[in-house]
Amino acid sequence: MSIPTSLPTGGSYTLTTEVEFAAAHQLHGYEGNCARLHGHNWRVVIEVTGSKLDDVGMVVDFKLIRSRAREIAKRLDHAYLNEVPPFDAVNPTAEHIAAYFHQALATTLDADAYHVSAVTVWENARSAATFRP
Repeated sequence: MSIPTSLPTGGSYTLTTEVEFAAAHQLHGYEGNCARLHGHNWRVVIEVTGSKLDDVGMVVDFKLIRSRAREIAKRLDHAYLNEVPPFDAVNPTAEHIAAYFHQALATTLDADAYHVSAVTVWENARSAATFRP
């Protein structure tokens, strides 16, 4: 086996980090238990992709992505999501929450250097929805 003496050029890098928040919601128009008020400990997994590394050798610092994601999560943490815009007008499904995080993150990060490639929202250990632009 040969040990590399240089790194590849080109290609892209995907960074993944996550944040959590707790919130309640109910799904209007849904026939089943989720139509009733209930809560989740939501887990939000953010993927950021870029092809250029800075002088340190990073696409972007994980701390920056997490910090921005925590700011968004703070708006939803321990809230009744159905009363928080835009979820006062659309059902706060995992799909909509993933799109919400994506849109909010995409407007606060350096789109010239990297982009939010996916946001996955887990409502429990078995069920998640992913939004990709």
